[in-house]
Formats: sequence, structure tokens, C-alpha cells
Amino acid sequence: RSGNQAAPPVCRRRFGAESTMAAGEQRSAAKISSSAATNSSGRPVTPFWKEKYERDARRYWDIFYKRHEDKFFKDRHYLDKEWGKYFEVQDGENMAILEVGCGAGNTIFPLLATYPDIFVHACDFSSRAVDLVKKHKDFRSDRVNAFACDITSEQLTEAVEPSSVDIVTMIFMLSAVAPDKMPLVLQNVRNILKHGGRVLFRDYAFGDLAQERLMSKGQQISENFYVRGDGTRAYYFSNEYLVDLFSKCGFTLEEICVHNKKVENRSLDLVMNR
Repeated sequence: RSGNQAAPPVCRRRFGAESTMAAGEQRSAAKISSSAATNSSGRPVTPFWKEKYERDARRYWDIFYKRHEDKFFKDRHYLDKEWGKYFEVQDGENMAILEVGCGAGNTIFPLLATYPDIFVHACDFSSRAVDLVKKHKDFRSDRVNAFACDITSEQLTEAVEPSSVDIVTMIFMLSAVAPDKMPLVLQNVRNILKHGGRVLFRDYAFGDLAQERLMSKGQQISENFYVRGDGTRAYYFSNEYLVDLFSKCGFTLEEICVHNKKVENRSLDLVMNR
């Protein structure tokens, strides 16, 4: 455990899709082999569009939040159940949290309501998303520092003190970053973590139904990396890829698991693996 001087631990729980989270779900530690990705090539997008999706990534997310505002994602009240032990503080102590990819605040506002002794730094690629956070009825400037930041190219230390954050949450965020830039994100995060700080990570898993659908539509940018119809992108992680990625960036693993769930649509007689 450490911040900048040695390797901080990363506690990561990976799940197939946020929309399937519900009480009574079962977890599996089964690993999905990244070698299977060789069978998931699909038809790639052209180099022109690959470059465009990267160049205009911020614009696509701004359009997303202009269209959906705060109505698309549900508030993540399950975080208390999943990770509550990490947010508990002793009487009289305070805790600093950074939410990377805060969106409209679906993570930070449930945490603020549950834990009165935390201060949250919240950043997002999209300035529209940050504006939604600041307009939220529960926003308080004495408890939230919300700012726009492209953490693949801008330093978090410009808005957050170095080695000052206890916990970084990254929930369905890293998947939107091009794989070659993911190490830049993690190195940036390390700079603001305290000695002994943690990263709590949750994102899309390899083999998810959404990946299969994108694959069949010829929307692949690169291996396990796809573009949706609205121009936003998603990467689907294997355990092996994550362990290698975080380890090379100086983190140590505390926990990793994959969440599997079958979703049944009885009216359409469909069973979906998430």
C-alpha cells in the first residue's frame, strides 16, 4: 500500500453492465480469457473514423449529456453495499475522494448523502456533465470540487493537491478511453493518491451481450474496443488485461472479480448474458 513512493493497492470489482445490478445477484470469480479476443475481431471501422472518434471524443460526450442530461444513468445506491467499508472514517476524521468520470453525479451524490465526513473531487471529460453536477439540488461547494478534465492529457494536480486523496472511484469510465491512453489515466491518478490510497474500479467485462451486439454491427475500433451509435466508445476488459494494466502502472491488486448475470426477457423469449 502506498501512494507515489510505492505501489498503491487497487480494489476492483468488474461487472458486465450497470443496468443489471440488483439484489440477490451472484458473483463469480471465473476469469474470461483475453486470448478468446482473437475470435471477436468483427469488421473494424476505417482509419478515418477511428481518428475522428478519438479527436471528437469530448464532443460526443457533450452531445450525450445535452441529450440525456441526468436521466440516463441511475444513482448508484449499491455502492454502500459493495464498497461501504472503504468509505467509513473514524470520528473526527475526514476523507477525500476523487470520482473520475463523474457524469451527472450518479456516484457522488449517493455517497455524500450516506457519508457526512467525505469531501469529493469530481471530474469529467464533458463540461456539460460537470455543469449538471453543479446544478444538482444537493450540490454544495464546501463538499464538492467539480471540474472538467481530460485526464489523458491534463494533470489532475492542477485541480487536486498531490498525494491528498484517500479513494479514487472509476466506474464505467476507463472503458471510454482508447487503450493506448489508459496508462496515462492511471499514472495521473497515482499522482493524487495518498500513501495507502485505493482505486475502486468497476467496468464492462469481456463477453458481455453489449459487446457481442457491437461486434455483429461492425463497430469495432480495435481489439475489444468499440464505438456505439452515438459516437461514444466502450472497451470490454478481461481480468488478465486489467491486472497487467494496473500492475505496469505501479498498483497492487487487492481484489478482482467478474459479475455474471442472465437477464431474461420473457415477452421476447430472450436470455441475455450480462
